[in-house]
Amino acid sequence: MRLLRLGDRGSAVAEVKALLRQLEVLDTPAEPTDPDAFALDPDTIVFDPDTIVFDEATDQAVRAFQQQRGLLVDGIVGPATYRVLLEASYRLGTRILLYRLSAPMQGDDVATLQARLQNLGYYTALVDGTFNEATHAALCAYQSEFGLNPDGICGPVTLRSLQLLGTRVSGGSPHAIREEENVRRSGPQLSGKRIIIDPGNGGNHQYSTGALAQLESDVLWDLCARLEGRMAAAGMETSLSRAADQNPDNAERAAVANSIDADLMISFRCAHYHNNLANGVATFYFGSQHGSASAIGQSLAGFIDREIVARTPLRDCRSHRRTWDLLRLTRMPIAQIDVGYITNEHDAEALSDPRVRDAIAEATLVAVKRLYLLGKNDQPTGTYTFAELLAAEQLAR
Repeated sequence: MRLLRLGDRGSAVAEVKALLRQLEVLDTPAEPTDPDAFALDPDTIVFDPDTIVFDEATDQAVRAFQQQRGLLVDGIVGPATYRVLLEASYRLGTRILLYRLSAPMQGDDVATLQARLQNLGYYTALVDGTFNEATHAALCAYQSEFGLNPDGICGPVTLRSLQLLGTRVSGGSPHAIREEENVRRSGPQLSGKRIIIDPGNGGNHQYSTGALAQLESDVLWDLCARLEGRMAAAGMETSLSRAADQNPDNAERAAVANSIDADLMISFRCAHYHNNLANGVATFYFGSQHGSASAIGQSLAGFIDREIVARTPLRDCRSHRRTWDLLRLTRMPIAQIDVGYITNEHDAEALSDPRVRDAIAEATLVAVKRLYLLGKNDQPTGTYTFAELLAAEQLAR
């Protein structure tokens, strides 16, 4: 679909406005007060899409929706925002839900089903609104236990059964508990841990062209190489999400990570903005409006953010939950690091310095180590060096 923004007109804008009104983030037009307005013959009314305008109210409604759903807040309806608008319009019971391998069903109705099954103790993965294999298995288990046909299809009979039951599980998210237990059981040593390192798209952006695009690409690949070298020295197994001549989308990057079944994924990006005053480093992890979040992803993103800020001149833009495809589709904990705004002179100058890139790579590895230490024998932020980490790893072998 084409991008829709302030000032656009047409039937696509009409559809977006209808979805926003359905979700109650855009006010419904008031009924006409002129009695003659109802005297028009409906057969003589011709719909003119050019009269439907993406106005200021629509722009504000789109921004509010994007903020609520953990999307990039820019007021533009692109593929990601449009997809989430459609998903948000689904309510549990309005369609039959089932597992489709080639094109998984997505929507708020799926998230509601996952949350219901999680409360009953059957679903332990993230409530991400995607009807995946884990959702299918949980639904089949529920149906089997309650005397229903275990076909993994949520139709009227299964839905009525779910509505009659209360909550069984309490005391925290099963997915968070499982994530934390996986980290605890794997032990504090880094040796043997499998990590996916994801270089960003370097220069594939309207605000990053020419020499700036080349700088961005060089920075990201150099960062990945520095981190990969340090992790290899610590005995970790690393893989890249893409080759230098490839430019996969975020869903494809997530698929690569899932096929390797890594312990963690770390993604580097450079941020962009039309205002060149925007600056600083920020980290992101998966967290949805449904109350589901990756607990380990959140911890890792927080550690990385604090370590980078303590070791570099980059401003702290903190850690945030988002529902971006890369964060949502990976099955392992993931942290995305926006290492600075390549469109800001101060950040671009800092990232051009090999010492700053070295500090970012070291900060990231130390943050991973802190994650696996679980607060035991840890050191204050910004003080643990790579040499100390490596010595501790070799001593533990």
